[in-house]
Amino acid sequence: MLEVPPVVAHGSSTPSVTYYFSFLSLWSYVGSRAFRALTERTGAEVVYKPVDLLAVFAAGGGKPVKERPLQRQAYRLVEMQRWRRIRGIPLTLHPKFYPADPSLAHRVLLAALDEGADVADFVHAGLSAVWADEFDIADPATITRLADAAGLEGARLLTRADEPSLRERETALTLEAIRRQVFGAPFFFFRDEPFWGQDRLDLLEAAISGSDAPIPLPDFSVPA
Repeated sequence: MLEVPPVVAHGSSTPSVTYYFSFLSLWSYVGSRAFRALTERTGAEVVYKPVDLLAVFAAGGGKPVKERPLQRQAYRLVEMQRWRRIRGIPLTLHPKFYPADPSLAHRVLLAALDEGADVADFVHAGLSAVWADEFDIADPATITRLADAAGLEGARLLTRADEPSLRERETALTLEAIRRQVFGAPFFFFRDEPFWGQDRLDLLEAAISGSDAPIPLPDFSVPA
């Protein structure tokens, strides 16, 4: 099985946060700007790991939105409006292109990471595409445009997206997330301590800024 090497922080004093997410993820979008502000305040380096969110759901017992009980679907809409107000962000309750397959955009991101590019703007743009701008994140022209706007070479990265190594890495990241007991997005790890959800960002920042020992996940030997 292909192992995905971690990105090493620049210097031992630099905190490093591993970030599992998907461009399909509502809550990754809701917390996107807040997470970026957190990293700017703390100086944390981000290890971006896009995953197949539906596969992660399935492994952790989760369900796609339309397969959830109606009570949960209704409450989700309340939470969306609540967090839209709290975060002060645009957010479409029923986006035109949801769900769309984010796989191609994820591989473009991986190609940019492979080249050492700064991808923070592209990650936010990919999340915004689905949940605020109502763009089709599966559309190659849309992906290219978003990458160009984020300062990347969209067309060139798009041509790299079908490289076997990037497809293997895409699959490996999802398997890695499942092995680490990730069950949703966004999911963060700092010093192996897990933080699930954009509403745990305050806890993540406290862990980065504090001196308490990390609280790791118990190993329940999740198969992958």
